[in-house]
Amino acid sequence: MNVRNCRKCGKLFNYVSGPPICMQCKEALEQKFQEVKKYIQDNQYASIPQVAEACDVSTGQIQQWLREERLELAEGSGIALLCENCDAPIRSGRFCEKCKNSMANKLSDSIKKPEAPKPVKKNDTKENPKMRFLN
Repeated sequence: MNVRNCRKCGKLFNYVSGPPICMQCKEALEQKFQEVKKYIQDNQYASIPQVAEACDVSTGQIQQWLREERLELAEGSGIALLCENCDAPIRSGRFCEKCKNSMANKLSDSIKKPEAPKPVKKNDTKENPKMRFLN
């Protein structure tokens, strides 16, 4: 059993996976996420600081939700979210589609595909290699 202290409230809890926060803090964070999502739907062109102030959430938390692709910026939004690889503007996530495709291709190229076994050629030492039947 893996017991840890919650990063938000400090209580002990049984840690399974994900961020090290207890269930009560996870539920509170999910409620904040729904509040932020609703606010963004109503105010599509609001900036991250405006959303953070209106919903009482840190700007870092909003950026984390954007990077996790839980939130997506509106088309033509004034917020600049950049690809971590090429600095192209993106609406959510960490990488643009071009970089995602490039990384996927590099990964698939790095995995060696099994080669078909080459047929083994037997050398027949007889002078006249033919099939013979016994009567």
